[in-house]
Amino acid sequence: MFTVALIGLDGAGKTTISDKLRESFPLPMKYLYMGINIDSSNVALPTSRLAHALKKYKQRKKHGGDKSLDSKALYHQVRPKSKKSNPVRSALRLLNRVADESYRQVVSWGYQLRGNIVLYDRHYLFDFALIDLESKTQKVRLSDRLHRWFITRVLARPDMVIFLDAPPEVLYARKGEWSVEYLRERREAVLYQGEKTLNFIRVDATQPVEKVYDDVCRNILRFHEAKKSGKVHRNGKPEA
Repeated sequence: MFTVALIGLDGAGKTTISDKLRESFPLPMKYLYMGINIDSSNVALPTSRLAHALKKYKQRKKHGGDKSLDSKALYHQVRPKSKKSNPVRSALRLLNRVADESYRQVVSWGYQLRGNIVLYDRHYLFDFALIDLESKTQKVRLSDRLHRWFITRVLARPDMVIFLDAPPEVLYARKGEWSVEYLRERREAVLYQGEKTLNFIRVDATQPVEKVYDDVCRNILRFHEAKKSGKVHRNGKPEA
């Protein structure tokens, strides 16, 4: 079969649409989290979960046991270059990241070989889209640059990407998280990455949920039919 990455900023309704696809999509489908938050991952290496647990423990200890910071403890976060960076620790962190992402890719291949469409919840390419912009204004560790190269040049890309798109003002009004300016920057970064991505499809997330779901299903089924009939070019793009 093939892979579909469902992406969207906070407030776009990605979780709702993802749940509906898993419950009622008419073709065999498997779910796989492909983002940077280990807490949300349904598949991850034990070493990744251990490293994340240790980071959360240190963060809680530093902030007096405040568990509200856990969701922001993303072990993939790119850090500015520091004179105190430990090269051995950086190398081990890079090795584990690459191993974890490769493991998820192998799991995805297994699902596809068994005749499933694989629904990616998020994708590393787009989770790091904003970091691409940030890295232009600061020096980034070599290990983080190598990791970014692995994601963009080695890791298999999704066959199609569906972006649940909505104006930042709408997203902020729905969830009240982050800020309108942050959401605007994030949206622009995702759209910029989308311009370089085959089969990147924008779905209007301001519509009623059922209409959004119908649009998502229609796009996935259209790609499936094009692929089945041999109308998908070698570069992965369906014929018009």
